[in-house]
Amino acid sequence: MNSESHGCCSTSREGSTSSSRAADGASRLTRAASSDIPRHEDVLIPQGTFQMGDAFGEGYPTDGESPVHRVSLDAYRIDATSVTNSMFATFVQATGYRTEAETYGTSAVFHLLSTAAPRDVLGTAAGAPWWWNVRGADWAHPTGANSDWQDIPDHPVVHVSHSDALAYCAWAGRRLPTEAEWEYAARGGLHAKRYAWGNYLTPAGLHRCNIWQGTFPTTNSIEDGYLGTAPAKHFAPNDYGLYQMAGNVWHWCADWFLPKYYRNSPTYNPQGPTIGRGRVMRGGSYLCHDSYCNRYRVAARTSNTPDSSSGNCGFRTVAAT
Repeated sequence: MNSESHGCCSTSREGSTSSSRAADGASRLTRAASSDIPRHEDVLIPQGTFQMGDAFGEGYPTDGESPVHRVSLDAYRIDATSVTNSMFATFVQATGYRTEAETYGTSAVFHLLSTAAPRDVLGTAAGAPWWWNVRGADWAHPTGANSDWQDIPDHPVVHVSHSDALAYCAWAGRRLPTEAEWEYAARGGLHAKRYAWGNYLTPAGLHRCNIWQGTFPTTNSIEDGYLGTAPAKHFAPNDYGLYQMAGNVWHWCADWFLPKYYRNSPTYNPQGPTIGRGRVMRGGSYLCHDSYCNRYRVAARTSNTPDSSSGNCGFRTVAAT
């Protein structure tokens, strides 16, 4: 884990070389027989046009959430939930794939969630000491070597890099959503709303997502019921039937990230820039809080290097076309 911090969102392995090895591994994977692929409960998103970007002027200028711009998309199918631990386990068992966190031997765990022995905490992220670099943390051991994915099989898989997500997609015959596809789906047919369900965070006092309550990063009142990840199919879905397009875990998207991209992005099926300073992540996570991150808004965006992994980032997939 590199000392560069992306705040509460994630930590980066920038400058490492493992990403190319993982990408090579993904290219060698062959598509599984359809009978071997775990069931993807996906939803048809109709073709349409929407206004992409931050209509409220609430985003960080360096995130590039503006200008609001018109985007038209063809129809596609997207997972109703994040890829879960049990789904990812099926992939690993079928292929023997090793994630980048397993290759490195470490990954980033939020300090209040770590179950690691003191000797396995190898350091903290500069500027974000709540991120611990934990030896033995990976998708199968989400909070350290003593934890086990089988205790939370219906939770989103975490500690997966962008390269790991691509490897899963190559095997399952699916792909990552583009950033535009992700936002269009997250909006659920609503126009210019702040969240995936409307403009208010807790309508009628109901929690609609898994984020931080309390004082970040020391005290979480857990009013929404979860300190870490929640089951992938939890809280009410948006109007397209998609669960947790805000909070819980970040979702990797296919696009490279450039803050200025919206200024000149195509209006029809944008695929993102050809270069960037990382891959786009969308949706926020259980660590987001309005006093610090506030990236669980539907227009919010951030990025990380393709080989980075943490305990709050996963992915969902789109049916290949």
